[in-house]
Amino acid sequence: MAAERTAHVTWQGDLMSGSGRIDSVGSGAISGLDVTWASRSEEAEGGRTSPEELIAAAHASCFSMALSHGLAQAGTPPDRIEVKATSTFVPGTGITAMKLDVVGRVPGLDGDGFRSAAEDAKQNCPVSKALAGNVEITLDARLQS
Repeated sequence: MAAERTAHVTWQGDLMSGSGRIDSVGSGAISGLDVTWASRSEEAEGGRTSPEELIAAAHASCFSMALSHGLAQAGTPPDRIEVKATSTFVPGTGITAMKLDVVGRVPGLDGDGFRSAAEDAKQNCPVSKALAGNVEITLDARLQS
């Protein structure tokens, strides 16, 4: 069964001096997020987001779900997984890289097993698949000590 998700955004003005607002998403989970060109291409400022930041959030959540599922399927469900996704945006080129940093607490699993499971999740989560061939995805995975 296919699932569709929606987002409603309003933009006013031109690219460089205009601004936008993520008015709502279908789930109601987020709304009222401001977006500007500066929030994409300059240092992060409080209160405004960018498509790249939202893609990083989507990738981190998708990856953590895929990793959690893979570990559970292998008989080693995680106690906790923390993921930081960092997207790199180059004006005029687009998103060029996504770095996934993951730390997990997984009883009964060694570091090599965790890195292998994380690599599988990186290859197979739906957001990774959507980015594949267009964005270099790197991974740093380690068990929490």
